[in-house]
Amino acid sequence: MSRTILGLDPGTATTGFGVISEDSGQIKLVDCGYIATQAGEELADRLLVVARSLEKIVRRYRPDMVAVEKLFFAKNRTTAIAVAQARGVILTVVAKHHLPLREYTPLQVKQSLTGYGRADKRQMQRMVKALLKLDQAPRPDDAADALAIAICAAGATPRVLQ
Repeated sequence: MSRTILGLDPGTATTGFGVISEDSGQIKLVDCGYIATQAGEELADRLLVVARSLEKIVRRYRPDMVAVEKLFFAKNRTTAIAVAQARGVILTVVAKHHLPLREYTPLQVKQSLTGYGRADKRQMQRMVKALLKLDQAPRPDDAADALAIAICAAGATPRVLQ
């Protein structure tokens, strides 16, 4: 039975999204991209852009499940707070549509895709490219990260790349 999974990498400036289909362990890219907001705009307006854009994505792809990166506290508190606010908007939209939600830490996503919880961004991008059988890694990084989260939710088995 096929299912559609929406992966989200939350942010105030940029929220990455990745949509995959999964059927009997086989995953395929459906779409990916990002929601961008304008620097200098009021935070409330930026969060509204994230909410409205995510509403459109949910209506377009009708995911069976949504996977979101859990908040990972970085050194910069201001960034962490902004990401938390974007996550709040995302969780509200997901709840509004009664969609099953899975949340993963960056360590869990890396472990799922590479078998190594401290994999770097380049290793992750290579795995996303390989698992989805793409010619090149998705761009921007936020979209690739969102796809990695969706793949994690699909239950990807770690593989070793040469």
